[in-house]
Amino acid sequence: MNILVTGGAGFIGSNLVHYLLGDAADDLGMAVGNIVTLDKLTYAGNPANLEIVESDPRHTLVVGDICDGPLMATLLEKHDIDVVMHLAAESHVDRSIDGPEEFIVTNVMGTFHLLDEFRKHVRKTGRADAAGYGKTMAQGGSCMFLHVSTDEVFGSLSSTDSAFCETTPYAPNSPYSASKAGSDHLARAYFHTYGVPVVTTNCSNNYGPYQFPEKLLPLMIRKTLRGESLPVYGDGSNIRDWLYVGDHARGLAMAMLAGVAGETYVIGGRCEMKNLDVVHALIETVRELAPERNILPADELIRFVKDRPGHDRRYAIDPSRISRELGWEPKETFATGLRRTVQWYLDHEDWIESIEDGSYRGERLGTFA
Repeated sequence: MNILVTGGAGFIGSNLVHYLLGDAADDLGMAVGNIVTLDKLTYAGNPANLEIVESDPRHTLVVGDICDGPLMATLLEKHDIDVVMHLAAESHVDRSIDGPEEFIVTNVMGTFHLLDEFRKHVRKTGRADAAGYGKTMAQGGSCMFLHVSTDEVFGSLSSTDSAFCETTPYAPNSPYSASKAGSDHLARAYFHTYGVPVVTTNCSNNYGPYQFPEKLLPLMIRKTLRGESLPVYGDGSNIRDWLYVGDHARGLAMAMLAGVAGETYVIGGRCEMKNLDVVHALIETVRELAPERNILPADELIRFVKDRPGHDRRYAIDPSRISRELGWEPKETFATGLRRTVQWYLDHEDWIESIEDGSYRGERLGTFA
C-alpha cells in the first residue's frame, strides 16, 4: 500500500507518519509499501519533525503545495499512490482572524485540486474499474481518500448540549472552521458525484509532541519554564475535548483501513476540560517533572486577557461510532498524555528554540492587529 500524506511535516501529520512506519504494523497488521510526505513547509511544517524516519527507505519527503494540481498529478502517478491521507491545512484560528484569505485558498482550493487529481488518477490507473473499488482497504479496496477535519466545523455547544457526533449540523464560527467546513463538503461531494471513495474524520483538540508552540499546551509549557505570564482567554471557562495525538494517529489509520466510503467518523478523547483547569494541570505537571526549574505557582503565572473574536464556548465529541464499528478507543487519559507531552518538551527544548529562531516569537495572534 503506497500512501501520500499531505501536511505530513506538521504536528498531526508527522505523528501519523511515525505511526504508519512504526506501530501500525503490529497494532493493525498494516503492510506499508511507501509513504510520500507532502508539505509546503510553511511556519508550522518542520522537516525536523520527520528526523526519526528520514533513514527509512520507505519514506520520501516532497516540498510542495496542494494547490499545485500538476504536482499532485505527478506525485500520484510517480509513486503509484493507493491512498491519500489529507491533513494539509492552515489550522490556527487566531491566524485565520488576522488573515482569512490563505485559509480559503489552502483549505478549500487545495482540497479541491487534490481531490480532483486523485479522481483522475484512480481512473487513469484502472483502480476505479477494479473489483475492490469502493470497498474498505481492509476488504481489498483498490484506493481510498481520507479527509481529516476538525470538530470546529460544528460550531459551539452549550453546557447542556449533547456532544458532537457524525450527524451534527455544521455551524462554523471562524474563518478557519468555515474553510474546513467547505473542504468537508467538497470531499462529500466527490464521493456522491464521482464515486471517489472518501472517508472523513473530525477530531477534537489534539496535544502531544511536535505541536507548533502557538497552540495552548506547548505555548504554556514554554512560558511556564521561563517564568513568563500565561495568557488565558476570557475567564478560562471555554471547554475543549482533549485528544492525545498518538491516539488520533491510530484512529486515522483505522479509519483509512476500515472506514466505509462516504461515511464520517468523529474522533475525540472523551476528556472535556476547561482551559483554566488545563493550564493548572500543566503547571503542576511541569513542577513535578522539572523540580530543579523552580516553577512559579499558578497564581503568579496566569494572566487573563481579552477573549478572541468568535471564541466558541464548548467542544465535545462522542466517538461512539468509531469505537463501535472500528474498535478505536483512546489509550491515554489526559493525565498520562499530559505527562508524556510535558516530558517530550522538556527533552526537546532545542526543538522549540529552533522554531523561535524563525517567524514565531510567542506573540498573541487573532486581534486584528
